[in-house]
Amino acid sequence: MAGLFPKWFNAFPTVSALAAVGGLTTVVAGFTYFATPKFWRVGYMPKQPGGGFNHQIHAGKLGMDCRYCHTKIEESAEANIPNVATCYGCHAEGRLALFTAPEGVLHREKTEFIRTAFAQDKSIEWRRVHKTPDYVRNFPHHVHVNAGVSCYSCHGQITTMETVYQAEPQSMGWCLDCHRGVKTEPEKYLVPKDKVTQLQWVQTEWLADSEKHKAEGRKLLETLKEAPPENCGACHY
Repeated sequence: MAGLFPKWFNAFPTVSALAAVGGLTTVVAGFTYFATPKFWRVGYMPKQPGGGFNHQIHAGKLGMDCRYCHTKIEESAEANIPNVATCYGCHAEGRLALFTAPEGVLHREKTEFIRTAFAQDKSIEWRRVHKTPDYVRNFPHHVHVNAGVSCYSCHGQITTMETVYQAEPQSMGWCLDCHRGVKTEPEKYLVPKDKVTQLQWVQTEWLADSEKHKAEGRKLLETLKEAPPENCGACHY
């Protein structure tokens, strides 16, 4: 009696098992990459109202300190955005005379939304770029800034961004990598407190040669009252 299945069918279980393993591996690998903050959050760059805010000009070209606009980062968990009055202080109608044509014309067009909002006593609805999930406590800016964690570490080189985008995944694993790393290689994560908002210096001087700053980083770590926490309750409710 002839066999019910051809001889090549003997290899079917093996081929099926290999295909299943390969398919499962592909799914896991794809999920690990495409469904994580490293893929879908890094690069997020929402369109801002009006002419937006060009950090490349303000923080880069003009050298404005982060704290001029984000005034509460040293004392509050929230990194507040400036109110319209702060923007208007530089972009009031009378200050347009400081710009010559065609720069003056371009400046007037791009910043008109600020004067309009100020005249109407309304807020500018800036779109938030960085946001922690609802199940995570707000990121305590004052704790990190006062510990010597540079704005560069979490936000990237803001001084070169025309429109701010999310430069780092800011996922749980990413945060823990930093908290653990501070204990072993503090020079990569901590900077002198008076340099926290000096992003160009942090990138070109401090981080460019961490070996040079090993001893200084260790001293900075010793000034902290507590080591960065790694327990769940530190960040989750």
